[in-house]
Amino acid sequence: MAFDAVDEIKFAKRTYFPTTIFQVDLPEPEELNDKLRKMTYAEREADRTGITRSNFSELGGWHSKSDLHKRPEYADIVNLVDTASARMSEAMGYDPKQKLKIGTMWSIINAPGAANRAHVHPGCLWSGVYYIQAPENCGRIEFIEPRTMHLMNQPRYKPNAQRQRDYWTKVRFMPQAGRMLIFPSWLYHGVDPNMSTETGDAANRIIISFNLSQVKA
Repeated sequence: MAFDAVDEIKFAKRTYFPTTIFQVDLPEPEELNDKLRKMTYAEREADRTGITRSNFSELGGWHSKSDLHKRPEYADIVNLVDTASARMSEAMGYDPKQKLKIGTMWSIINAPGAANRAHVHPGCLWSGVYYIQAPENCGRIEFIEPRTMHLMNQPRYKPNAQRQRDYWTKVRFMPQAGRMLIFPSWLYHGVDPNMSTETGDAANRIIISFNLSQVKA
């Protein structure tokens, strides 16, 4: 018995276990970004060595200490993250007696040539990045398919055709000043090399990053 006509059978596509990335865009971020930029450079001036995590210090990447959220001068960005995380909790149906709270927060300056190796953030639920300064070609963030078997055994898709988003194995976001991305902490991600052709400090990719965990409200 042949079933050639689509209307002869019941066919449904059901998608489970999605990977969610939240995006927040500020309409007028210039004042906040100018303040954060000055504080980030002051932080680097006070600690030129910084610390090494996913950054390559030998390529010009600088990483601050991870306690910025505890400092009163960073209250504006902390409030922004708190507002976004409250919206997330509501959208996902989290227990209202639990609150997503920042556990660590740090800044990174990537000069031309600097990049961040692929990594995850253990010990928390969500991680995020806020772009303070993002010149053209300063390095896209890349998220990688978390199920390794999909990377090991790749099906062949139609040549010269756009693959449906549900079947991507990588996704890249172009950095944009005033944009925040919040993603699962277990999701592998890295940052392409900064290839900006701007001169001086204008070529730097500057971000604030953070980790979120649930605590009693």
